[in-house]
Amino acid sequence: MKRVFFVLIFIYCMSSVADAQVLTLKEAIQTALSNYGTIKAKTNYVSASKALVKASNREYLPDLNIAAQQDYGTVNGQVGPLSGFKGFGVASSGPALPTQNWNAAFGALYVANINWDFFAFGRTKERVKVAQSEMFLNTSDLEQEKFQHQVRVAAAYLNLLAAQRISRTLQNNLDRATALRNVVVTRTQNGLNPGVDSSLANAEVSNAKIALTNAIDFEQEQSNELAQLMGTMAPRDHFLLDTFFVARIPKGIYDSSTMKQDEHPVLKYYQRRIELSNERAKYLHTFSLPVFSLFGVVQGRGSGFDYGYNNAVFGYTHDYWNGIEPTRTNYLVGIGMSWNLTSPWRVQQQVAAQRFISSGLQNEYELASQNLSNQLILSDSKIKNAIANYVEAPTQVKAASDAYEQKTVMYKNGLSNIVDITQALFALNRAETDRDIANNNVWQALLLKAAASGDFGLFINEF
Repeated sequence: MKRVFFVLIFIYCMSSVADAQVLTLKEAIQTALSNYGTIKAKTNYVSASKALVKASNREYLPDLNIAAQQDYGTVNGQVGPLSGFKGFGVASSGPALPTQNWNAAFGALYVANINWDFFAFGRTKERVKVAQSEMFLNTSDLEQEKFQHQVRVAAAYLNLLAAQRISRTLQNNLDRATALRNVVVTRTQNGLNPGVDSSLANAEVSNAKIALTNAIDFEQEQSNELAQLMGTMAPRDHFLLDTFFVARIPKGIYDSSTMKQDEHPVLKYYQRRIELSNERAKYLHTFSLPVFSLFGVVQGRGSGFDYGYNNAVFGYTHDYWNGIEPTRTNYLVGIGMSWNLTSPWRVQQQVAAQRFISSGLQNEYELASQNLSNQLILSDSKIKNAIANYVEAPTQVKAASDAYEQKTVMYKNGLSNIVDITQALFALNRAETDRDIANNNVWQALLLKAAASGDFGLFINEF
């Protein structure tokens, strides 16, 4: 029955492990790209800029206005000057009669006009180019944000993976320290070792517990950081990460990679900023030039007052339909030019200011390019050093493990003291920690190279 019980427990544990979903690096990156708030916001900014491009294209259309009004009132006129207070006044027209009368009738006015600035030295065209440049800038901003966020998520994933492996190593260290304490306490109780040995063993166990607690705390911080970058809630326990790839060297780590400025997402963003500033300077320049316009007006007017109302003040009707029916029509077409002769002096300084902004953006572009070039050089050095440590780490672990085993056997046989075995335990823990860090640093160095070169596929294609 005991065997059956243990078999059932084993099967349950294995099924629980199998049901746990491993979070791969690609899944973490894809989740981050879908959920992260900044990327969502910049996606909406791109959509807004596309809509503004369409709106700018429609600026080519002429202004076409229609209006109609129907009213009822008197038409008393008076000879003399008139000024409407704050723009308010009554546009009544009629004969100037010797006395006031209250003859009223219906009237109507129907107007349609069109105005088209058909030539403004490319002002509308430049406005469209500015809108397009803003769209390209927002698109580049989105792409560079995605690129940098992929790098951030990959770095957080590797940091969490390193933290988990260090926690596991420190757990093994605690297990060894606990096992050593059990041996020391037994030998001390039997009078084979002095009592101070058990005190030192207890101190070593306490130190191992504190180190493990600190490692778990750091692991939880890294887990929370990864969850934030993914735009999800951190799990109550911990992320179950893919650990298979860390034990090997990336296949393409020795491939030579150079930075292509025209393709690097970050540099493309800086270049789009310069292009937008240049387009704005061109657009501002068009405001110093005149505008040529075509315009036309068609007007229909109806009135309940008869054409002979000047001679017969009873020549009007209260009939609504007779008042609003248009009986007179006028049209007007023309061409005009408007030019503020002082605009060139004002616009000149605006254009100059925008060109200085372009020069400043060019300086920022050159600085970003220089920094990325230096990072690419640094990544090659880090890859070389990381591989050297990766190759050396197993030797250190093997030697430290052999020394610990030897000191343990010697201590059990009374041929060594507690200080020697404690030092061996410390050396083994340090060697295993260095191994975990060295393995992780190889991938961190490759990630730095991918970020500096602008080719994230250099890193992600290894998975």
